[in-house]
Amino acid sequence: MSTSARRRLMRDFKRMQTDPPAGVSASPVADNVMTWNAVIIGPADTPFEDGTFRLVMNFEEQYPNKPPRREIHQSNVPSQCLRDCLLNDPNTSSPANVEASNLYKDNRKEYIKRVRETVEKSWED
Repeated sequence: MSTSARRRLMRDFKRMQTDPPAGVSASPVADNVMTWNAVIIGPADTPFEDGTFRLVMNFEEQYPNKPPRREIHQSNVPSQCLRDCLLNDPNTSSPANVEASNLYKDNRKEYIKRVRETVEKSWED
């Protein structure tokens, strides 16, 4: 069945193959263009540097008008973890992870320590 969401996802996949964003790899699972596996590499010069964050994205027929549901495989990374948004410039006014947001604002040293621990855990998966 070809829907506009499925056609769009195939275009997105082709674009990921020809012009992928830096530090991001994503592709649909076999036989289901509506579910993708992705890997985000923590950007240089951030506390997330060298991290490898795996996620599964589940798209619905309303895509691209409705964003995919995301499952992060690291337990203490918020599901809204998108490379350019949270890894480089976290939104502390509307946090997905309130504790991390408070640490980021109030105790940057502890925040960085915990992020680095998360990065190290990402290597184990």
